[in-house]
Amino acid sequence: MEIKQLTEKAIALLKSLIETQSFSTEEDKTAVLIENWFKEYKIPFKRTKNNVWATNKYFDESKPTLLLNSHHDTVKPNSKYTNDPFKAFVEDGKLYGLGSNDAGGCLVSLIATFTKFYAVENLKYNLVIVASAEEENSGNNGLNSMLPIIPHIDVAIVGEPTLMNLAVAEKGLVVFDAEVDGTPSHAAHPNDNNAIYNTIEVLQWFKDFKFDKSSDALGDVKMTVTQINAGSQHNVVPGHVDLVIDVRVNDAYSNQEIADILQEQSPCTKITPRSLRLNSSSISLEHDLVKAGIAMGRETYGSPTLSDQSVLTCQSLKLGPGDSTRSHSANEFIYLAEIEEGIEIYVELLNRVII
Repeated sequence: MEIKQLTEKAIALLKSLIETQSFSTEEDKTAVLIENWFKEYKIPFKRTKNNVWATNKYFDESKPTLLLNSHHDTVKPNSKYTNDPFKAFVEDGKLYGLGSNDAGGCLVSLIATFTKFYAVENLKYNLVIVASAEEENSGNNGLNSMLPIIPHIDVAIVGEPTLMNLAVAEKGLVVFDAEVDGTPSHAAHPNDNNAIYNTIEVLQWFKDFKFDKSSDALGDVKMTVTQINAGSQHNVVPGHVDLVIDVRVNDAYSNQEIADILQEQSPCTKITPRSLRLNSSSISLEHDLVKAGIAMGRETYGSPTLSDQSVLTCQSLKLGPGDSTRSHSANEFIYLAEIEEGIEIYVELLNRVII
C-alpha cells in the first residue's frame, strides 16, 4: 500500500474529524468516521463506547504486542479563535481547525501507519491500534477503560505532538485539595487566628518546598498552587481557606509517595489527592523503538505535559507530528508537511523494529 495514497486519505480523514464536534464524552460522530476508515480498508474493528480499536491481521498471542494510540476528542475552542474552529481549511501549508494539532494529526498518521502494516505477515510484534476517547478530560471511558478489553500490551507509542522527537518520559499529575483553618469571627473584632493570614505562611511553604529527587529525563517535581477560595462577605472572617495544588511528578517518585510527603510535611490543616492514577511514564533508552528513533536522527527529551501515557503500566514512547505549544491555542493548526513526515517516520520506525 503506497504511503502517498495513505497520506492523502489520512489528511482527508483529519479534515472530516475537524469538522465534526468531538468534545470529551461527545465523540460518537468522530468514532463513526474512524469506523468508516477501517470499513474502507476491510479491516475488522471493534468499538467500545467511543473507543475504536483493531488488531493486525496475523495477530499471534506468542508475540509481544505494540499499542498505537491517540485520541479523537478535543477541548472546547479557545475564546480567542478568529477562525471557525470547526472549519478545516488549508492556508500557507497549514491545516487549520480544532483538534488538528492535538491530536488529530497524530491520530490519522497512526491510523495510516497501522493500515500500512495491517496485513504484513511474520511481524516481530503484534499491533493494536486504539483511537481513544476522553483523553482531554482524563475521563473514565477512555484508554484506561480499554486496557482490560484489548490484548495485553508490552510497549506503546502514544501519538501526541512532539515534532516527531522521542518523548522518552512524561510527568505524572496529582491535584490536591487543601484546607488552611482559622477562627471565624466578625471583622470588627480582634482575631489572631485569621485563616486568610495563616495562608500567607502556607503559600510561602509551597513556594519554597523542593522534593529531593530529580530525574535525568524530567528534572524536578513541579508543585504549583493554582486556586485559592475563601470568604463569603466583607465583614466575616472565614473559618478556612481552600487551596488547589497542581503537582507534576517526575519518574523518581510514585504518585503515592508524593501524597505521603505532602500529607506528612505540608502545613495545611488537611490535604487530599483527587486521584493517584495519572502516573509518570518512561521507556528505556535501550528499547529497540528508542534506539531506532535515535538512529533515524530523532532527539530524545522528557515531556512536562500529560497524555494517555499516564494510564499505561508498560513502557511507552510519546511521538507524533505537530507542536505541543499549539495545543489548546486559538486558531490551532498543523502543517500538512508535518503529517507527511509523521507517517514516513512512523513507518520507517516500525520497519526497523517489527519487520
